[in-house]
Amino acid sequence: MPTDIYNQLKNWFSNATRVVIAGIGNPIRNDDFIGTKVVQQLQNKLSNNVYLIECETVPENYLLEIETFNPSHVLLIDAAMLKLTPGETRMVFPEQLEMFSTFTTHILPLQMFNNYLKKLQNTKTALLLIQPNNVEFGENISTELKKTADNIENILIKQLANL
Repeated sequence: MPTDIYNQLKNWFSNATRVVIAGIGNPIRNDDFIGTKVVQQLQNKLSNNVYLIECETVPENYLLEIETFNPSHVLLIDAAMLKLTPGETRMVFPEQLEMFSTFTTHILPLQMFNNYLKKLQNTKTALLLIQPNNVEFGENISTELKKTADNIENILIKQLANL
């Protein structure tokens, strides 16, 4: 996991008080499930000030729950075709989503999701996008992405330990 992702998340979470981490992905498309996998790995490892959501392919269905939780930060984790090495990650912010419109199958829900969250005052939103290796039908996450999931899990636990 590149140091820049660690530092970007550290800076982004610097004033966090309540955080939502939403994992996005299709459970029958191998590496596409990575966002949800990370959230599953974080279960029971963070405080009640971190709300974990396994969105799978419908993050927009959780908007009311997120609004009710009243987060300071919302981090969405998803696979995206970024033309990088499998497992590489990028932080993307709502204003950059249009640049990524052809790279993720979830772009419409993510745009709707972010447009709704803009209405919540003082909520920062970001996406942690991960380059998949295999998004064909199946239920196996590749070795590269398992390692990335473990690294992201460790980073998020360190970043959010004091929340």
